Amino acid sequence: MSTGLPEAWPRLLGDVGGSNARFALETAPGVIEDILTLSNDRYPTLEDALRDYLAQVGARRVAHAAIGIANPLNGDQVTMTNCHWRFSIEATRRALGFSTLLLLNDFTALALALPRLPRGELSRIGGGEPRPDSPLALIGPGTGLGVSALVPHAGGWRALSGEGGHTSFAPANEREIGIWRYVSARFGHVSHERLLSGSGLSLLHRALCALDGAAELDLAPSEVSARGLSGADARCRETLEIFCGLLGSAAGNLALTLGARGGVYIGGGIVPRLSGFFEQSPFRRRFEDKGRMSAYLADIPVYLITSAYPALPGVAAHLADHLAPRDPAPVDTTTHPRGGTAGDMHA
Repeated sequence: MSTGLPEAWPRLLGDVGGSNARFALETAPGVIEDILTLSNDRYPTLEDALRDYLAQVGARRVAHAAIGIANPLNGDQVTMTNCHWRFSIEATRRALGFSTLLLLNDFTALALALPRLPRGELSRIGGGEPRPDSPLALIGPGTGLGVSALVPHAGGWRALSGEGGHTSFAPANEREIGIWRYVSARFGHVSHERLLSGSGLSLLHRALCALDGAAELDLAPSEVSARGLSGADARCRETLEIFCGLLGSAAGNLALTLGARGGVYIGGGIVPRLSGFFEQSPFRRRFEDKGRMSAYLADIPVYLITSAYPALPGVAAHLADHLAPRDPAPVDTTTHPRGGTAGDMHA
């Protein structure tokens, strides 16, 4: 499909999380404009949110769209894990009159953006120099816990798509064993996402209250963070320290699994709000605390992503790759013993 046609621009880009949807128009290669953030709760469906966005920015004609979404994708039907939206990708495409509507996991989109992020939008937290041609790991707590990676492939990169946020949490000390018991009694399986997410901050705080024999306060994640960062509430402060330590352990596991000597990147909406505290938290110590592999991890740099809309360049790259003209497959003109060519052969 040629991208030189008039309808090739603008292209609609989206980054849909469990709470908010961020939409933008790419008006030329790499030129991303008209970024708006909409609350998912305001709209019955993704289609409604897209229609409102297009109306607000006055886009009369969009042919091609791609959206990163905080959800596993398996076929046409999408039921979001942390949002009430349920929809068919194809029905949404037809309803909005798009020629193209691509969906990809939001952390796959963010992984694709990593080589494109400006250095000024990355804050380094320890480690040595990144090794070229090595995997890049990505993890980030927000409404859920996203995990992805980039691996070198054919002179470029290939993004991995998975659900690493749902891997099993393993406690590392007595306090964390108590937290595991508290959460396990309520939910059964204790995943990393159960603790390393917005709701996880509140859950961690309630668990600590129970372990200390105190009343279990139902604090919002923002309140836990505010009280902890101010230093006014010792238990909220401990909640943040444990949260950062657990993230360090999870990120170290991911780095070891992938051999991510190109660096580990921290995304999501929570950690950037902890800037100043996070750098001094137990995160880096727990990241490296892997026994015989501690020296291996000590060399790996960690980068906190501070971009306001970091996934959108990755969404744009995914859409551009899909729309790029493809060279036709070469025809095999080798003559076969029975006559004819390979192109003439039938099963």
